[in-house]
Amino acid sequence: MQTITLGVSPLRSSRLAYGCWRVTGTWDPREISPESWNAGKLAIRTAYEAGYTLFDNADIYCGGEAERLLGEVLRETPGMRERVVIATKCGIRPAHTPQPGLPQRYDFSAEHILRSVEGSLKRLGIETIDLLLLHRPDYLADPAEVAEAFSRLQQDGKVRWFGLSNCRPTLVTALQCACPMPFIVHQVEISLLRQDALTDGTLDQCLIEHITPQAWSPLAGGLLADGASRLLRWQQQYQPHTVLDELDSLARQYETTRGVIALAWLLRHPAGIVPVVGSTKPDRIREATRATEIRLTRDEWYRLLVAARGEPLP
Repeated sequence: MQTITLGVSPLRSSRLAYGCWRVTGTWDPREISPESWNAGKLAIRTAYEAGYTLFDNADIYCGGEAERLLGEVLRETPGMRERVVIATKCGIRPAHTPQPGLPQRYDFSAEHILRSVEGSLKRLGIETIDLLLLHRPDYLADPAEVAEAFSRLQQDGKVRWFGLSNCRPTLVTALQCACPMPFIVHQVEISLLRQDALTDGTLDQCLIEHITPQAWSPLAGGLLADGASRLLRWQQQYQPHTVLDELDSLARQYETTRGVIALAWLLRHPAGIVPVVGSTKPDRIREATRATEIRLTRDEWYRLLVAARGEPLP
């Protein structure tokens, strides 16, 4: 698979990343079965064998079990750790933790970041996280405190590089001004059905600051492929018939699938978007790599944009 440099770092990533949020087959650790655990391991191994070299995780995915599962595959696969970039995220604290009655909240305090990294390292079974992202914007974030935590983690050799996820551009700037190390990745939701990053300044900032954008849910939870197994709230009343027709037309032209074309649409952007593929089905994991072989024309790219908007450009 083609590769790309992440931001201004020396880290190289495959043009598609593999997202581990679904690998356990459930969000509840109590519901994990031996069958779902093994299916998750197969999905990760399939991605690795297909050329994915960035594996994205988070401390909240199935209560940390997704990190533990990835760590097991790393231990069982000779040479894998040395060939891949391990990314994980922290900053979301689930409801009722550590005490009953507490709300879900976001936490960029130094104490929480440091404690979260220790837990992730233990579950992953590694000495250093290649890329740590803050998961969702903490409205009480103190940039100086984030800088303190990041500096300590880097000095201690526990994290190599840092980035953000789902942050507004102004918060990215506020945090970057305080942190001595550059942010190399900003992971946000981007797809034909979720175009905010095109208009809210996110991708513009990535171009200016040489930050690599990563797109989570690049197929809109499956709506842009063969359907969604679980719809997000904003998707529940969305009927993307027009854009699916355009995707199917281009898929016939390129002799591929609509999902591959939807990924190619993201890859075409000059900011160097890295879509995070989250399927656990081996055939779809392998199929997605075909998107890296397709470069849509400017006209094709805009045809899809207009179809997804449902109205002409202003």
